[in-house]
Amino acid sequence: MAIRNMGLRRLGVVASAGVGLVAGAAVTLAYQRPALRALTSWIEHLEEASKIQRQSNFAHQQRLHWELLSKAMDDPELAEVLDAYNGTVSPRKQRQFLFANALYTNALCYYRMGNMTREEFFGFARSMLQNPVFREYWYATHPHRATLTDRSEEAKLGRMVDDLLAKLEETDSDEWWVVGEPPSE
Repeated sequence: MAIRNMGLRRLGVVASAGVGLVAGAAVTLAYQRPALRALTSWIEHLEEASKIQRQSNFAHQQRLHWELLSKAMDDPELAEVLDAYNGTVSPRKQRQFLFANALYTNALCYYRMGNMTREEFFGFARSMLQNPVFREYWYATHPHRATLTDRSEEAKLGRMVDDLLAKLEETDSDEWWVVGEPPSE
């Protein structure tokens, strides 16, 4: 009987220690909960600030891109630096291609920033493809787009425009605005 009582006492001591440990953990958790909430809130704030900074950087980069293209469009000597067509297009055509690139890149950036939906981008592309100069630019720059990583957003949008152009050329309809199925988001 004495051995049984001693075993029960040990069990009681272990149970008391366990209860004490659980109570201590609960108190510690309750004490740290406001700090954890504050840290979570701070992390969310930093993530939002980072997103805003990326968008600002992206907009700044777009502005620099436009300035560089504008200089090349205004100065044939600078346009020679951007001649990716091995001299196969005239200076006039190259300036038109640079402007077509600026229009497309602007829409691409607008989409990436979240200011345009994929469906709106599709509509933009469909209307731009009605312009023969833009079509010629699109064909001429196919090798450039082929170097993009297949899974990049720019490559996916480029393939979407390629598919749309193929459908526009296959159709017999004059109602170009209904050609192609706008993508879902």
